[in-house]
Amino acid sequence: MDLNVTLLLAVIFVFVIAFIFSMFGQGGGSVYSPLLLLLGYTILPATSTSLVLNLITSVSAGYIFYRNKMIDFKTSFIFVPGISVGAFIGGVLTKFVNTTILLWLFVFFLVGVGTRMIYAYWEKGKVEEKPPKSLSTAMYALIALFGFAVGVISGLLGVGGGILIVPFMVYVCKYPTKSAAGSSHLIISFSALSGIIGHAAVHSLDIPLILITGVAVLIGGNLGARVSMRFKTKMIRAGLGLLMWALAAQLVVKLLRYM
Repeated sequence: MDLNVTLLLAVIFVFVIAFIFSMFGQGGGSVYSPLLLLLGYTILPATSTSLVLNLITSVSAGYIFYRNKMIDFKTSFIFVPGISVGAFIGGVLTKFVNTTILLWLFVFFLVGVGTRMIYAYWEKGKVEEKPPKSLSTAMYALIALFGFAVGVISGLLGVGGGILIVPFMVYVCKYPTKSAAGSSHLIISFSALSGIIGHAAVHSLDIPLILITGVAVLIGGNLGARVSMRFKTKMIRAGLGLLMWALAAQLVVKLLRYM
């Protein structure tokens, strides 16, 4: 495929991904990385670019949630130390992990996350309450450990982690869905930045790719966050789950060709 055509497709796809995923408090990294891989980019520029796009989406969309007072800063900053350290370690490890292993990790990640999103379509609605006024010491420790684990996955695969953080905050920490979505954008911004630093420490970033896709993501993430304030997104979430299954299938085909 011609390089210009590949770049154009990357711009179009990341715009759509940023628009849709920012509606759920997620950066879209679970799709950016495999998408860039399927378009022909190698693992290191794909994962590092994905983290940059996650950072841009989270900052852009997070601002909208902030203006609507849907970010809990106190709880968000409990996630930050663990997720930042984990993301840096994951970013550094990417250079030393076999590419085939990373691709299979993508497959399992996409299938698991896709299943979770499709299941949410039939899930009974959660009664929206106010965020908890305080958390127990045990919950603080659990958040720190969970944050570190998500951080490693984030840096290693180039994913933001929102796809894991939002359900954790909703079902474990008992936060309203939109408050969890808004808070996840703040948390993701730290994990993405730390992952980028980890990647930059061991390899060069693809600056032209980052710049041109970054503009598309900035616009898409901002628009998606605005739309999320007005619409229910249950059906779109299930559709994204099916998209993740399709991407996983494409990666499996790609892997089997090289076996």
